[in-house]
Amino acid sequence: MAVAQPTDGPIAPFKDELFSRQTVLESRDGGAFEVIDYQEMRDINGRDEEPERRVKSAYVDLAVRRQQVNETLVLGGTRLDVTRVGPLDDAAFTVIFIHGRGGDRRLGANDYSFGGNFNRLKNLVLRNGGTYYAPSVPGFDPNGAADVAALVRAVFEHSRGRPVILACASMGNFICQSVSRDKEAVRYLKGLVVMGGPPDPGFLTTPAAKLRIPVFFSHGSDDKVYKAEEQIAVYRKMISKAYPTLFRLYRTGGHGTPVRMSDWREILNFMLAARAG
Repeated sequence: MAVAQPTDGPIAPFKDELFSRQTVLESRDGGAFEVIDYQEMRDINGRDEEPERRVKSAYVDLAVRRQQVNETLVLGGTRLDVTRVGPLDDAAFTVIFIHGRGGDRRLGANDYSFGGNFNRLKNLVLRNGGTYYAPSVPGFDPNGAADVAALVRAVFEHSRGRPVILACASMGNFICQSVSRDKEAVRYLKGLVVMGGPPDPGFLTTPAAKLRIPVFFSHGSDDKVYKAEEQIAVYRKMISKAYPTLFRLYRTGGHGTPVRMSDWREILNFMLAARAG
C-alpha cells in the first residue's frame, strides 16, 4: 500500500496533510486508476465534530468568506442564483460545482459539511487566483443544462478565455452530460469532474470527447444509487483510447463519499496541466 502524494502542478498546497495523504490500495493504468482506502469510522466519525454535519475546525479556514457573495446572474433571458468566491473578472481559472437532487448553491458553499472539502476547494481556488461558483440549478433537464452552459460561457468571457472546470455530483452529472453534447459550450471548457454520478456510455461520441476535454471520475465502490462498475466501464472505454482521464475509487465508500473525499488539489492540478487534443 502507498500513500498518495499531491499531484505536481500549478496549484499550491493547502492542508494537504489532512486531505491529500490518502492510502492507495491498488493502482492501474500507470496511476490513472486508483483504489483508495476509505473507512467511515476514520473519515467521518474521526474527522467531524458532528458526524456528517460539522467538521473539526482544523480542516477549515474561514478567511475565504470575506470574498464570498450570493448573487443573481442574468444570463440571456434567465436568472441564476449563485454563490461566488473570488473576483468576477480576470480569474486565473474558474471552477463551477453542480449539486445533485435536493441541493442548491448552499451545498457547494458549506464550509463544514462533507468533511470541509468545499472549504478546501474554495481556499485552493482563491489562493491560486481563481474563482469558484456554486449555482442553484433549477432542474436537471434541458433548461437547467442551458443555464449552466450560459454560466460556463459567461465566466469564460469574464476571465478572458482562461480555464473553466465544470464539476458535477450525483444527479448533477446529467448537467455535465448535456453540456458535453453542447457544441458551443464545450469550446469554453477545460475539464469535467464526475463525482458519484450516473454513467454516460456514449461520452466518446460527444463534442467534448472530440476535443478530448480531460475528465476526472471519483466514485464509492458501494454506491447504491449509481453502480461503480457502470462508471468504471465508461472509464475503461476512455483509457483504451488513451483519453486524458483519471479514476479514483473509494473502497467501501457510498454515494456521498466522492464529495467528501476527492482530493481537489489533485483534480485541479490534473485539469490545469492536462493538454486536450
